[in-house]
Parts: sequence; C-alpha cells; structure tokens
Amino acid sequence: MIDGLTPSMFEAADTPALRFLAEHGAYRRATSTFPSLTPVCLSTIATGAHPDVHHIPHLVWWHRDEERIVEYGSSFSAVRAAGLVRSLRDTIVDLNARHLSKDASTMFETLEDAGLTTAAINITCYRGRHKHLPTIPGAPSVNGPKRFFFYSLYESDRTGAPIAVRNRALGSIDAYAAYVGRWLVTRDGFDLLVYYLPDYDYASHAAGPDAAHEALKRSDAAIGALMDAAGGPDAFLERYAAIVCSDHGQSKVERVARLHPGEGIVTASNRAGMVYTDDPRRVAERFDAEPAAGIVLFREDGRVVARRDGDEDDALLDEVPDGRARAAAALANPNAGEVLVSAAPGWELLDLAGRHHLGGGSHGSLEAQDSEVPMLSVGLGDPPASIAGIKGAIARHFGVS
Repeated sequence: MIDGLTPSMFEAADTPALRFLAEHGAYRRATSTFPSLTPVCLSTIATGAHPDVHHIPHLVWWHRDEERIVEYGSSFSAVRAAGLVRSLRDTIVDLNARHLSKDASTMFETLEDAGLTTAAINITCYRGRHKHLPTIPGAPSVNGPKRFFFYSLYESDRTGAPIAVRNRALGSIDAYAAYVGRWLVTRDGFDLLVYYLPDYDYASHAAGPDAAHEALKRSDAAIGALMDAAGGPDAFLERYAAIVCSDHGQSKVERVARLHPGEGIVTASNRAGMVYTDDPRRVAERFDAEPAAGIVLFREDGRVVARRDGDEDDALLDEVPDGRARAAAALANPNAGEVLVSAAPGWELLDLAGRHHLGGGSHGSLEAQDSEVPMLSVGLGDPPASIAGIKGAIARHFGVS
C-alpha cells in the first residue's frame, strides 16, 4: 500500500518496480471507504469491512462513553490540543485494542487462525494474535501479527533496521520498511506481508496530489527492495502473488474553512467532518449556506438523507463513487456523528488546532478524487472493486473462508 497514491499518478508512473508489476497484472480503478481518511481506510483494508462493521469513524471523533475527543493524528498541533499522551495511546494502541470492533476480524487474525504466518510493517490497523513488547521501556504491549514491525516502536525480530522516523521528509519511514521487508523476504518469513508505505501521502499533502514525484520514486525503490531480496523481479513473482494499491486518493486544496453548525460537538479534519447533535436535520440545514460543505448526510426515519446547497435528494449520492453504500455504512457506525460532512471540491476543513494543507493535497470526502484508488492484482485474478475486497481476495488465495 502506497498511502495516498492517486490513480493518475500510478497510471503515469515510469518507475521500474511499479511498471514491472503493472505489466504482469490486472489493473482497475477501485473505490475507497468514507470518510476516505487513513485510519478508516486502513481499518477497512485490514478487516474487509466498512465503518459500520469496524467502528473506526474518522481521524478525529467524539468518544460518547468517555466524553472526550479521540485524535489519531490530524496534525501534530491537533494531537497536542487533544492531549499528547492520550492521543499517542489512542493512535498506537487503543485504535486496535479498544476502538476497533471485536465483531470485526482483521486479515492477520483470520489467516493466523488458519495456521498461516502473517507479517505487517507500519500499518496502523494491525490487530493480531501475538503479544509484542515495545522497544521503549514503559510503553504498553500490543497484539499484532506474528511478524510485526511498527515505526521502530514494536519489532518482533532484530533486523538492524535504522530508526523509522529520523527524517520523514526524505522518506525515512519507507526506507525503514524497505530494510525490514528485505530482511523478511530473504528469510521467506511470511505467508502474507502487509507492506505499508506512508511517505508518499506525507509528501502529497505538501506538494499536491500529482506533484510528489520524488516521493513516489522512493516508494518504488522500497518495492524494488523486495524484488531484489527475492532474486530479481521474475523470481519475486515466482514466489509471491501481490496486490498494489493505495488507501485513498487526494485532491488539491484551494480554500479552507472551519465548520460552524451553531450547536453540537464538531470533529473535522482534512476533507470530512462530523457533528454530534440531538437535532441532525437542523444542523444539516444550517450547512446549506456553507460553501465548504459539499454533500451533508444524516439519518431520518431509518433512511439516509443527503443534502447539498439546500437540495435534498438521494440522487446526489449517485454522483460519487459507490456513494449510497459508503454513506450508509459511515452513518451506521456507532462512533460516528449524527451529521457527516463531505467537503465541497477544493475545500479543506480546519482541524482541532486550525491546521490545514492549503496549496497542497488532502482527502476524506466522497468525491472521486479522494475516493478512487489504483488497484493492481498480480497472480490473484481480477483486482477488487473496493479496498473492502482486498481481505477477501487474499483469503480466497489461501483457501480460507
């Protein structure tokens, strides 16, 4: 997974590893989930289900039972505003240990229950059957796949990899993944490897959705490292089937705004927002005059209601990829707000600390630019039409129900 990679960038890529895989696989544009934000998307990929099942609603949300904000990392300033220690625990530990629904099964749990060995590098939705102690004294233990490497904080094996977060702007996290991935491939250390490369998204937020070319080259080199470790590209495909995808797209940020519904608790970040309120219709109607609000969603009498600019029509959801299903799943998440806001094209919503990506890229909305992802399947048949289908494709490959 190359975080935030748009289909247009993938399709135009002239990088050796991606080009080789594309020449040997089947490709399509697939659909993300909603909100199209990394914690939600990675949870959908890991569980094969949308937010109504896995219960991760957003980058930032209101915990009704604990009456507090949960902030997974909209920005460092937002994390500080929500409480640094609490937010780090929410992001690193409790997303998996407490927030991810017990009724959802991750691909790590499903495959290891079938006797297979799974491995994960850096993906934030990692829940598995094996307990891992931290590399830093005092941090809590977590349950992940058998082979588990998480930003140098959790490492199931000693690989000699450099510190992951030493220079994010120059791709140090992808370089860490490449080192660990090479170590695993040379030892044939897994049946499934989830290889998550987040540095492209970081660069794309700064430069824009179709401008992070150097970051894509580094991500490609990290994929090439796996091929080299297997003995070259041909030998790699003799040993492994592969899916190459992103978790969401990105779109250009031209304007920013803070949501002001006049009542309720607002949680917003990137290009999606939520309002926790006792009167969802009144709040939704107040967004009619808000230019930053695109499609506004709420439930009434058991049905999904979609509004935009004062127009109330479910057909609005037919204008965006898989809009009806994604909207319904997002609203059915018990941790979501009663009103969901998909930002209008070009707009980004300020986070808790007022941070934004003006002039760069962002994501989170129902719009196609945020919601379409490249999906390449090599040795696994037709590529899934949605990121929610990745787990199923992998399970079928291994003959696991």
